[in-house]
Amino acid sequence: MYFLDRADGGRRLASQLARFAAANVLVLALPRGGVPVAFEVAQALQAPLDVFLVRKLGVPGHEELAMGAIASGGVQVLNRDAIDNLHIPQYVLDGVAADELRELERREQAYREGRPPPEVGGKSVILVDDGLATGSTMRAAAVALRAQRPARIVVGAPVAAPATCDAFQDEVDDIVCAITPEPFYGVGLWYADFSQTSDEEVRELLARAARDVRHDVRAAQQDANR
Repeated sequence: MYFLDRADGGRRLASQLARFAAANVLVLALPRGGVPVAFEVAQALQAPLDVFLVRKLGVPGHEELAMGAIASGGVQVLNRDAIDNLHIPQYVLDGVAADELRELERREQAYREGRPPPEVGGKSVILVDDGLATGSTMRAAAVALRAQRPARIVVGAPVAAPATCDAFQDEVDDIVCAITPEPFYGVGLWYADFSQTSDEEVRELLARAARDVRHDVRAAQQDANR
C-alpha cells in the first residue's frame, strides 16, 4: 500500500501536476472514485473542479468490449471498426446507448444539481481518476473530451499499470502517473483505504470546490479595487 486514501493520492499526484497550473486550467474528475483525487489536484492548482461523466457502450454479452462511449455535453463517440467487425445492428447500438444515457443523465442530475456542464473549448483540461488499470474508461473520456476542442488534454492518476501509462503517451497531450508499480495487480491494492466513494461525497466535494472558486474570485476583485 502506497497511499492512505484517495485524498492522499490526490495530494501526491498534485505535486507532479504543479507545472500545469495556469489561468485556463480546468480539472475534470471521472466519478466517483476520481473526485476525491481531483479535488486535491484542483485545490493545489487553484483551478475549478467539475466532473466529466462517461459511459462505455459495451457489446451486449461482452460488456468489456467497447463499441463506443457517451459523455458529458451530449458527446457520442463510436468505434466503427468494432461495430462493423462484430456486425452489431443499429437497434442494438441504440438500445445500449439509451440505457447508458439514462444512467449518465441520472448522475448528471445527482452531481451537478442544476449546474450546467463546464465549457472546455480552448482550455487546458486535466482528466483525473483514482487509478488506471486497462485505461478503457479514461480512454473513452479522452476521446469524447477531444470532440469538445480543448486546447490540451492531460491525464492524471495516482497509480497506473506501467503499460497503460505508456500507451497514453500517444493518445493525449500529456499523462502523469504518480507511481507505476510492477507487478501492478490492481488499483485498490495501492490504497490503505479504497472504500467506495458515495454520491453524497461527490456532491459535497463539488460544492466545496465551487465555494472556493467563488471566494478566490471575490478576493481577486477586492485586491484589484484596492
